[in-house]
This record gives sequence, C-alpha cells and structure tokens, in this order.
Amino acid sequence: MLVEDNKKILEGNAEKFKREGYQVACAPNIEEARKFLSVNRPDIIVLDINLPDGSGVDLAKEMRQGGKASVPILFLTGLAAPGDIIRGLKAGGDDYLTKPYNFDELFARVSAVIRRYSSVPEVINKGGLSIDVAAGVARYGSKDLLLTKKEYALLLIFIQNEECFIKADYLYEKVWNAPMGNDNSALKGAIKRLRAKLEGCGWSIGWYRGEGYIFQEA
Repeated sequence: MLVEDNKKILEGNAEKFKREGYQVACAPNIEEARKFLSVNRPDIIVLDINLPDGSGVDLAKEMRQGGKASVPILFLTGLAAPGDIIRGLKAGGDDYLTKPYNFDELFARVSAVIRRYSSVPEVINKGGLSIDVAAGVARYGSKDLLLTKKEYALLLIFIQNEECFIKADYLYEKVWNAPMGNDNSALKGAIKRLRAKLEGCGWSIGWYRGEGYIFQEA
C-alpha cells in the first residue's frame, strides 16, 4: 500500500512496484488509507508523513495501538532531520527513507522489511517457552509471563538470535527506536526484569564483556 499525496510520486511508484510483481493499493490521504485498512491487511505500507489531512506519524501510532499492529511500515518522506527520523521510528516505523530517493533502494528496503516479517512464525516454541507473535504474549506452559512491551520485544530479538552475541546498542536501537547514547540503564533494567520472569523456564540471558548479551539454555 502506498500513501502519498504527490500524484506523480504515487503513480510512478505504483507502476514500478507493479512491474516488479506487486499488487498495489494507493491512497492520497489518511482518510482513504483508513478506509482501506479497515477491511484489508497489506504486506507493507509505504507511508508519507506530511499528508493533506494529517500526519503519517499519527496514522502509524493508530495502527500500532489498534488491529493493524503487525503491518510493516516504511516511511517515505521529505523530512530528513534526525528528530523527524526518530519520531517516525518511535511511532512504529520499521524503516525510514528520505526524499529525494532512488527507486531501486526503495524497492530493496521494502523487500527486506517484508522478508523480516514473513520469516517470523505466528508462534515460536522453545521447550516449554512459547511466544505468540501475533498476540505479543510469552508463556511458560500455560503461565503468562506478563511481559511489558519492551521486555517482550527484547525476548523476541533474543529468541530470533539464539546462541548469538548481541551488542547492547543494537538491542536498545531496535526496542527503543533511538540511539542508546551513554545511558544504558533502561536496557539493563528491562533485561534484569526479563531475566527474573524467565527463571525456571530453562533459558537465561548471559552477558559477556566485550561480546554482549546472549540467549542460551540455562
């Protein structure tokens, strides 16, 4: 789905994606996008921010809080300041590309985001630990681990990278959608709480100086 008020860009991108084998839905504003999303679930939304009837950032927030939380979003916009990029990612964007742009790069980014989402199964099982990806819930047996959104996001990254070292700044950027900077207290606190909730589940989160965090069997 393409949400773009510039008719030339909208029609041009739609035609190019169709030539690459995609089915394409177009919306010139937020109202039309909402109508489409009320009855459809696209594989990805390429979303402008400055739209005639509102902000694409607000639409992304609505989707993340509502029934379309699992639809990937790639922002395509002329807003290129670091603060704009951070706001877009914090609102739920999976990627952010600024105008002017090269279509080959846009196509590559869209394809990459779709691959990431399609590679995640609806339910991930690790022994007695079960992750319901669609519902955003982690359980051990029949027990809900009652993870916060940040804890759940961390656990999903760990499970997808089992037995691999992961740097703290990578985890922070993926979960908080912003650079970590010099303060990693939020990340440490979330991992500490996650470790406590995983006790007895057969899995642990280790940390090794110079290597990073690792999700491994306890």
